[in-house]
Amino acid sequence: MTPISFEFYPPKSDEQRAQLDRAAKRLGAHAPEYVSCTFGAGGSTLSYTSETVRHLHQQHGFDAAPHLSCVGGTREEIRELLRLYRAIGCRRIVALRGDLPSGMGHPGDLRYAAELVELIRADHGDHFRIEVGAYPETHPQADSAVADLRHFKTKVDAGADAAITQYFYNADAYFRFVDDTRALGVDVPIVPGIMPISNYAQLRRFSEACGAEIPRWMDKRLQGFGDDAKAVREFAADAVAALCRRLVAGGAPALHFYTLNLARPTEAVLQRLG
Repeated sequence: MTPISFEFYPPKSDEQRAQLDRAAKRLGAHAPEYVSCTFGAGGSTLSYTSETVRHLHQQHGFDAAPHLSCVGGTREEIRELLRLYRAIGCRRIVALRGDLPSGMGHPGDLRYAAELVELIRADHGDHFRIEVGAYPETHPQADSAVADLRHFKTKVDAGADAAITQYFYNADAYFRFVDDTRALGVDVPIVPGIMPISNYAQLRRFSEACGAEIPRWMDKRLQGFGDDAKAVREFAADAVAALCRRLVAGGAPALHFYTLNLARPTEAVLQRLG
C-alpha cells in the first residue's frame, strides 16, 4: 500500500478551526503516515503554525510536521521554533526558503533552504526527518531548469532526508525530474505533491502564482463545465486519481495531498484509488 500524507494550513478564525477539525477527522480515517502544516501564503501566519501543529498532534493524534521558513527570521528565532517543535513532540520538519512576509523588509539571517537544513542538522542531529521542496516544472524564480536542479541537490547534500514536490498534472515532468536528480547522484525519496481540484478559478490563481502548469486538455475540459460544480468535481477526481495511479505505477514512493483544509476533494481521489 502506497503511504499517503496530507497538508493543512493554519486556521485564523473559529469557523476555519471548525473546518480544519472536520477535515482532519475525516482524512484521519485514511491513516496518513503524517500531516504537514504550512506557514501560510507569504509567510503571513507563522504565529499560527505552532498552535496548529500542537492541535493536530494532541487532538487528532497525527505525526505533525511544521513547515519552517528561513525567510524573515533570525537564526535565534528559528532555533527557538525548533526547540518548541521538539518539545511538542515533532519528529519531522518541512524546511523551505519561503516568501518574505507581507510588509517585512528584512529577508532574515538565512537566504536559502540549504542553510536552514544545515542549521537543523547542526543543532538537532538526526532528531528531525527533514523534507524539502522540489519543483518538477522548475521553480518560478529559478534562472534555469539546470540551476534549479543544482539548488535541489544542494539542499539534499546539506542533510535533507526526502523531498515533496510542488503539485503538477503532468506525470512525465515528475519522472524526468526524478531521472535528472538521480543522474546528479541524489538518491532520497521524491514524493509527488497532489492537488485535488474543487474550484477551477482558484486552481488557475494558484497555478499562475506557483508556476504549476494545467495541461491544455484539462484546462479546456474544466472551462467547459462552466458553473456545473458537480461535473467539475467528478472530472477532477477521475483525472487526479488517474495521475496518482500512473505515478505509483512508475515508482513514486508515496503521495502527499494538498487538502486546502477540505476533506471531500481528497477523499474523492482516494476512493477512486481504492
